[in-house]
Amino acid sequence: MSDIITFRQATAADVPAIVTLLADDPLGARREGDPGDARYLAAFARIDADPHDELIVADHDGEVVGTMQLTYLAGLSRLGAERCQIEAVRVAASARGRGLGRRMIQWAVDRARARGCAMVQLTSDKSRTDAHRFYDSLGFAASHEGYKLSLS
Repeated sequence: MSDIITFRQATAADVPAIVTLLADDPLGARREGDPGDARYLAAFARIDADPHDELIVADHDGEVVGTMQLTYLAGLSRLGAERCQIEAVRVAASARGRGLGRRMIQWAVDRARARGCAMVQLTSDKSRTDAHRFYDSLGFAASHEGYKLSLS
């Protein structure tokens, strides 16, 4: 794979490839469905219409090899500063181990900084120990304990 990767906003045509990336690990395989399911396109339309959300893909010669969602959160804390939440970071198996994940996160941090965000935050499932080492190596700190409540 060449080093030429383009980061861009996803389009509806990218949705099946993004869903495939989301499902390509033990956790995602249990919670994702058919990439053609209309609910994915409905979710994409909502994300795409929201100026506080960006669904980003890493594109290599027309192939989606990575994805992440950036959500910009308003808040009163930190003098009303905006923060960027990075979610659903995935790199295609064929592209792993080549620094793409590092490039993606740096791109997201740079984008958040340019937007004026005071902080970038993310969560990672407790079972993803390799991801934790990766985020630690990028300077992220595991400063909070996260909680979730499944409603389905």
